[in-house]
Amino acid sequence: MSFALVIGAGPAGLMAAEELGRAGHQVVVAEAKPSVARKFLMAGKSGLNITKDEPFEAFLTHFEEAAEWLRPMLQAFGPEEVKTWADGLGQTVFTGSSGRVFPEVMKASPLLRAWLTRLAEYGVEVRTRWRWTGWDQATRCFHFETPVGAQTLQPAVTVLACGGASWARLGSDGAWADWVPGTRPFQPANMGFEVSWSPHMQPYFGQPLKNILLKAGGQEVHAECVLSARGIEGGGIYAVSRRLRDGAGLYLDLAPDLSEAALRSKLAAVGKKQSAKNRLRKGARLDAAKLALVMEVARPLPADLAPVVKNLPVPLSGPRPIDEAISTAGGIPRDALDDGLMLRDAPGVFAAGEMLDWEAPTGGYLLTACLATGRHAGIAAAAAMTAASKGKTSATQ
Repeated sequence: MSFALVIGAGPAGLMAAEELGRAGHQVVVAEAKPSVARKFLMAGKSGLNITKDEPFEAFLTHFEEAAEWLRPMLQAFGPEEVKTWADGLGQTVFTGSSGRVFPEVMKASPLLRAWLTRLAEYGVEVRTRWRWTGWDQATRCFHFETPVGAQTLQPAVTVLACGGASWARLGSDGAWADWVPGTRPFQPANMGFEVSWSPHMQPYFGQPLKNILLKAGGQEVHAECVLSARGIEGGGIYAVSRRLRDGAGLYLDLAPDLSEAALRSKLAAVGKKQSAKNRLRKGARLDAAKLALVMEVARPLPADLAPVVKNLPVPLSGPRPIDEAISTAGGIPRDALDDGLMLRDAPGVFAAGEMLDWEAPTGGYLLTACLATGRHAGIAAAAAMTAASKGKTSATQ
């Protein structure tokens, strides 16, 4: 009996399996780890941000050069559809003040359990500890290491959803890139950056820099970030990480609610007899972490402190290692795939999720695109399987 194979049981793979199962096909999901969706569950520990509630065109801009490629997939399964999908799994969602959407329980595990129940109802079989080790492209035979030894499967169609190359311990190690020709090199995305701090900064590690404007390569983001022993990280850094990775400098506006002229006036009002440190603390209202950062990177301080506060350069040493990144850039390029996300050089083999060469910031964009591409590949694979089945039936009549 013919069956569909999905390799990888993260959000993209499970969504592809859902569509294949919904279409009535037998589906086998092969997952290398002992349990499914480990990165998804890890993301849910701090509150599962499933999407971003904002106008579609604004949402789409966050995918930059991949926006038009992903447009039809996100139009079919974008923020509104993600919310409806979660609700259909019994997980009521709410939208926070920033537009980020979360399940009310603020966890991933209840949604995942409900999702796996739905997949089981469709007859989807999940095989854990099945690690993909390569394939024969000519015969479309896929090889695996399993608890019972080496196994080979020859499915009617296959959806690859093996993730990118970050957080290898959760399953995305990028090993598959050796078996898919034309894959573009991986780069870290949504990652922290290293800074060589002096001992002066140690008391402030773990402290947030709140209400700041981060500037990099023409991009400006009003957010916050965190000082760490290894450098600087957090949501604001992730939002500008692509520009920083590509070589732009990082500048911080520590008083974004004040113009430079207004800030200069407030600093002057403190009095010239006060030390620069006191003028920054009292006039610019810098907290201890912000004040420490200024003293770390801007000394000797100039007489005019306003430009320093409004455009503080942070000397970065480079990005943190790729395995620590939230996501990755690189992967299978658009021109290697048809409109259904099928590999042009391997008919019947589709790809989805972070295997594809696109990137987006955190905030619901990553997960939504993984779900949307998984759904798109699953629908296309189901259609190909149905067409092949009908062709065989006709040939035997």
